[in-house]
Amino acid sequence: MTFQNEIINWYLANKRDLPWRHTNDAYTIWLSEIILQQTRVEQGLPYFNKFLSNFPTVNDFANATEAKVLQLWQGLGYYSRGRNMHATAQIVLNEHKGIFPTSYHELIKLKGVGEYTAAAISSFSSGEAKAVVDGNVFRVLARYYGIDTPINTPKGKKDFFNLANDLLYIPDPALYNQAIMEFGAIQCKPKSPNCAVCPLNLDCHALRKNIVNQLPVKLPKAEKKFRYLNYFVCIADGKILVRERQKGDIWQHLYDFPSIETAHIPDSNDENFIKSVKEEYGETAAVKLVSYKKHVLTHQIIHVQFFALKNYIFNFNKQKELNWVSFNSLDELPKPNVIRTFIEEFSESILKT
Repeated sequence: MTFQNEIINWYLANKRDLPWRHTNDAYTIWLSEIILQQTRVEQGLPYFNKFLSNFPTVNDFANATEAKVLQLWQGLGYYSRGRNMHATAQIVLNEHKGIFPTSYHELIKLKGVGEYTAAAISSFSSGEAKAVVDGNVFRVLARYYGIDTPINTPKGKKDFFNLANDLLYIPDPALYNQAIMEFGAIQCKPKSPNCAVCPLNLDCHALRKNIVNQLPVKLPKAEKKFRYLNYFVCIADGKILVRERQKGDIWQHLYDFPSIETAHIPDSNDENFIKSVKEEYGETAAVKLVSYKKHVLTHQIIHVQFFALKNYIFNFNKQKELNWVSFNSLDELPKPNVIRTFIEEFSESILKT
């Protein structure tokens, strides 16, 4: 039996029942693919359901506010992808008359849609003969064929894409693409795969050579940058002070609190830190440490401290991104995950005093 037939037969017997597998609607498939780039299926499913419930059609998505999109997206990270989704929906509405494209050629032009996503949507919605190559496919092919070329190099990507397209099951590309991705997610897992029951174990190069855990090869990422953000929680008359983050940094157009970035983790008695606080918020300003959190992004590790700020003075003409909001309004604003978590943990003891 061929590699393709083994994969498909395994899939038909073991596949998970997922909602986007019951449709060929390109919009619905696009939603699932973008969301699942961010997280595992188990974590992404509630987000998929939430987006589809709020935006049943691409026109509904296009007509939503960016703030609403980012609010639904919060917790997934990479907020630029949420913004790209909103932009894509508007492009589909304005340039495609609200009909989501199904061809690879048109899909690849959309904002935030790369080669993998365009191949997946075109394959699953219209049966176009395009191979999908995600992390699961890289892993299956690297192990089965014994390929040690790093997958995050130009040569590695080219070699794996060529192989994947050579292996594509032309009679039913959508079925095969779903099958090999599911095989990698459930059977040929990153860690501790159950090779004893794998239908490909007799011909798997990695298993024969005892190098399953060494493939695929991936070059190490660049070292992460460390940052230290110190947030100030200000409450008055039942309202809380928030800041809309601007372009040029992480969390663009999300809401957090006034802050000072430092070169290290300060405490409430750090003279240089206190000096910076008074320079920014007035000579009478006083701080009290409330919470510390470590927040890990792809290229940054952010040490976050939250301080209660008292006796402050703000220049709203100078800091126009600052605004007082009610606690109900705060719930509706899109926020970085670290801010949302802080609010959830301290809403009773800090935010509503």
